[in-house]
Amino acid sequence: MDMVTMSIIESTMVAITREMGINVQRTAYSTIFSEAEDFTCALASPDGELIAVADFCPAQIGGVPLLVRSMVKEIPLAEMNKGDVIVHNDPYRGGLHTPEHTVFKPIFVGDEIIAFAVCVGHFVEVGGIAPGGFPGEATEIFHEGLQIPPVKIIDRGQDVPQVWKIVLANVRTPRVNYGDLRALISAVDRGEERMADLIEKYGLTVFKQTVSDLLDYSETRMRAEIATFPDGRYAFTDYVEDDGIENKQYTIEVAVYVQNDEVVIDYTGSSPQAKGPINATLGVAWSAALNAMLHLTDHSIPKNSGCFRPVRVVAPGGTVVNVDYPGSEVGGNTETHPLMVCAIFGAMVKCVPDRVMASEGTTHGCFTFGGYDEFNDEAFGGFDFAFVGYGGRSFADGNDATDSINGNCANTPMEVFETRFPWIVEEWALRTDTGGAGEHRGGLSTSKTVLCTGEMMINQMSNKHKLSPWGLEDGRAGLPGATLYQAAGTTEWKTMVEAFGKISPSKYSNVPVKPGDRVRVQAPGGGGFGDPRLRPKEQVVEDVREGYVSIEHAKANYDFDESWLSSGD
Repeated sequence: MDMVTMSIIESTMVAITREMGINVQRTAYSTIFSEAEDFTCALASPDGELIAVADFCPAQIGGVPLLVRSMVKEIPLAEMNKGDVIVHNDPYRGGLHTPEHTVFKPIFVGDEIIAFAVCVGHFVEVGGIAPGGFPGEATEIFHEGLQIPPVKIIDRGQDVPQVWKIVLANVRTPRVNYGDLRALISAVDRGEERMADLIEKYGLTVFKQTVSDLLDYSETRMRAEIATFPDGRYAFTDYVEDDGIENKQYTIEVAVYVQNDEVVIDYTGSSPQAKGPINATLGVAWSAALNAMLHLTDHSIPKNSGCFRPVRVVAPGGTVVNVDYPGSEVGGNTETHPLMVCAIFGAMVKCVPDRVMASEGTTHGCFTFGGYDEFNDEAFGGFDFAFVGYGGRSFADGNDATDSINGNCANTPMEVFETRFPWIVEEWALRTDTGGAGEHRGGLSTSKTVLCTGEMMINQMSNKHKLSPWGLEDGRAGLPGATLYQAAGTTEWKTMVEAFGKISPSKYSNVPVKPGDRVRVQAPGGGGFGDPRLRPKEQVVEDVREGYVSIEHAKANYDFDESWLSSGD
């Protein structure tokens, strides 16, 4: 193993995937790509091994191997040609959820495929019953939008018109979807180009051996990390508060078995699959487990299939963690995934307490909307993230206003949001007291109030409106979220249950709004870590002075006395 050459090739491949991502961001039409960066770019081997990935969306990283393997099962390597591009979004063929489209481009050296350039991106509008996507009341996958099995959209460098027509005829925003799909294709084109340069520089033999060594190296380092964990069984239970269809909770049961240098993550005991769209696919169950393990171990380990080898996942079929066809599943990748990750953290607090955090807000908010733009004479669809508080840790407070742990997505600037969509942002602020009290408090979440300026339908796929993000080691729970509606000409704020008779306050479809209406999306905060009585006095004072914690909250949780503010501490 030539460590110098391996390090150079590995860092070059990561740089290539980052450049692929920049291509997406700068050429996409929709704000979910150009601003929020809800995509992942990667390189994979012909047999589906992830060999390099950039630091984009964690939910998609662990899904790449299954995506490539499922694609190759339906389009064998022998049927691929130089210049081909394959598109795929089917959750029951290895995908994560319906909105995420994956494009693959085989990279040839001579007549041999030596790698795939891969780009996974979340499309806002994918058809289905809700304009803008994320129908919170879907009961089968057919409600959630277009399903595309692995199929060539470009053949030998030429567009396949029939495929383009089918894809674009099934969405409300064909112009935007066309531009976004071209952006993903431009990314894999760039990956192919840069990989050809890399292989030409080092030679095919050196490249193949180095990739093999790289995977082995990541595996060795991951096994060394796991070997430091005390052996044992560590269990935890969390809940999805409802599924949008039935007003009941669904259990996420996880047991983590650590033995020597291997880990088994077992979701046995989780609830049977729900009627509503909170179910996770097998790809999501795998991705969540791997996401958690990457957070629990050394971040400098190269992220590839090698570091996944010591991890086994058990996800029984027909449950909320591995849905059977044709169950609805669009929320599984956004809402159930972070619950699964945090449940693993909850289990592992007894194993590696210094490597976990209390529950984060475990939602992306997923506030979507769609309508018709009379000025531009075309339909529009949009997606807006809510930013949660992260959980406190044994050594630090939780992060404030951060995308949920499987997203890593950015905020869309207000100027862009207001220019592109019929909303005016009246307030966007941190929510005081949303972080759970603790020796290390949970992070604060955000609240956004928007004024509607045009008729449209709104939808949401969210969580933690009824349940609170839990604390660890005597830390207190964070504050739940809420989505509130104020009709034009009124002053009263109502939940979606109160205003529109919905089953769930956090999951619903096709709520009509008109000019003058307001919507306020409040994200949940993070749970606290450790006994609040152990929090240093000076940190409590600073929190109160900064407005992160109210005087009332400080008195109730930290034995705060107002004289502290003038004591000079």
